[in-house]
Amino acid sequence: MSRADHSTTTTTTTMTTTSAAAVRRPNPLWALGLLRSELVTTVRRWRTLALLGVLAAVPVLVGVAVRIETRGGGQAGGGGEGPAFIAQITNNGLFLVFTALAATLPFFLPMAVGVVAGDAIAGEAGAGTLRYLLVAPAGRTRLLFTKYATVLAFCLLATLVVAVSALAVGALLFPFGELTTISGTRIGLGEGLVRALLIALVVAASLVGVAALGLFVSTLTNSGIAAMATTVGLLITVQIVDQIPQLHAVQPYLFSHYWLSFADLMRDPVYWDDILRDLGLQALYAAVFGSAAWARFTAKDITA
Repeated sequence: MSRADHSTTTTTTTMTTTSAAAVRRPNPLWALGLLRSELVTTVRRWRTLALLGVLAAVPVLVGVAVRIETRGGGQAGGGGEGPAFIAQITNNGLFLVFTALAATLPFFLPMAVGVVAGDAIAGEAGAGTLRYLLVAPAGRTRLLFTKYATVLAFCLLATLVVAVSALAVGALLFPFGELTTISGTRIGLGEGLVRALLIALVVAASLVGVAALGLFVSTLTNSGIAAMATTVGLLITVQIVDQIPQLHAVQPYLFSHYWLSFADLMRDPVYWDDILRDLGLQALYAAVFGSAAWARFTAKDITA
């Protein structure tokens, strides 16, 4: 081989290696574009819009029901029945935010998150678009992270939809002003709104474990419907186990056990113990099932 041929071969090999490296390491702006595309695609789906519509309707139904019940001077939830804070709604419409979140958190919110998370990977595989996503310079790890970030964004969006809907209905149907905390002290409306925002953020963070579990299930099958059904089924099973007294030993390790601890944000001073346990448990579920999803997805045969 001549010196010129050797130089040409070396140059070609270098260009090939450089091109391969460029494919393996896409531009960070491209990754942000992928995330933006996933967010837009997820929110525009009719299924997602229907889920958000149902979540927005729950505070309306609760507010109207309380308004009708108390029209003659009665007390909402006077018998101790109904979601938390329902008896305080007639005194201050801001309590409708807390009541709506307490009503939707046990089932409606995690179900919506489970549907979106379960469809994240399995839906793409079932539609035959997963292989085309991986042909682009995304990589499996980056794509999985983008899908999980999209599900987490939906957790926040779904929670804010409930909170904003409840805030609007509460302002229309009930008086607003100072409110009484669980501890019996009174706080101003401004502080009450800040606590409502904190509660919404805690509720959204409480769905991180369900999101990771749903994403892991989504990597196990190529059927979006099967992944969604399995995730929702696991959610229902965990909720049932959390209500059986004989299983109290395992209940503190269930992702739903501390969900309603957000009510401690309405104490004065705030009681943080159960809230921190909830957030720590969600982080543990995210780490365990996120790692399991990564291990499964990086070894998944997408040609089948």
